[in-house]
Amino acid sequence: MSVQSNIRRKTAPDLRARKNGEPIVMLTSYHAHTAALVDKHCDAILVGDSLGNVMHGFETTVPVTLDMMILQGRAVMRGSQAALVVVDMPFGSYEGSKEQAFASAVRIMKETLCGAVKLEGGVRMAETVAFLSGRGIPVMGHIGLTPQSINTLGSFRAQGRDEANWAPIEADARAIAEAGAFSIVVEAVAEPLARKITQSIAVPTIGIGASAACDGQVLVLEDMLGLSPRAPKFVRRYGNLGPMIEEAIAGYARDVKSRAFPGPEHVYDMKKS
Repeated sequence: MSVQSNIRRKTAPDLRARKNGEPIVMLTSYHAHTAALVDKHCDAILVGDSLGNVMHGFETTVPVTLDMMILQGRAVMRGSQAALVVVDMPFGSYEGSKEQAFASAVRIMKETLCGAVKLEGGVRMAETVAFLSGRGIPVMGHIGLTPQSINTLGSFRAQGRDEANWAPIEADARAIAEAGAFSIVVEAVAEPLARKITQSIAVPTIGIGASAACDGQVLVLEDMLGLSPRAPKFVRRYGNLGPMIEEAIAGYARDVKSRAFPGPEHVYDMKKS
């Protein structure tokens, strides 16, 4: 008797085929319960290393470990059924060599059962992308603002706002696309440049602070729900759950202190003889 689900999960080739088609919808998730909600509406779920900021309160994504990504990737896979799950490769897990990247990616794929990995970097990572793609590991690229490089960038600032600086970013996009990435996240890149990149490469672009002309969009779930205290300029808040959650917690605290909770309906009586 088969135990496989009847729901077919989207794959990297499915997303690759969406170039110039219906826009790809993508959000982050790190938990089984949020993954189940996101799964109903999104083509892909990114288990982002932004979990370092969102879940652990780190200032940057640099401290995130491979074990942390695998743990949350497993949770998201259990909570979702239909979306392609992409797991970020964290800082230090792939930059050393293409062999190191392969070993890390294999751990992620085997231990989470996800459908793809994502790594940051352009020209410098093209050889690694080709190495992974050629060995059965679907790779989503990430160019523009690359948060794992914050210590060399100096700040989280938009890229390509001066046309004189476009050439290296365009070269990054071409190199990753030609190396075999099935899609590329374009983060915090000036709108005209993001539009040009999207029109010039053969694989889908997924924008975050880029352009509506990209082949899809991704946001951090907690940012768009209003759970993050600070959100980048490119985030549109589709909810304001932070104050709602705090109000609910305050109500709970009041009821506990006044002994209004638990009430008779929340406790167990003795069995009737």
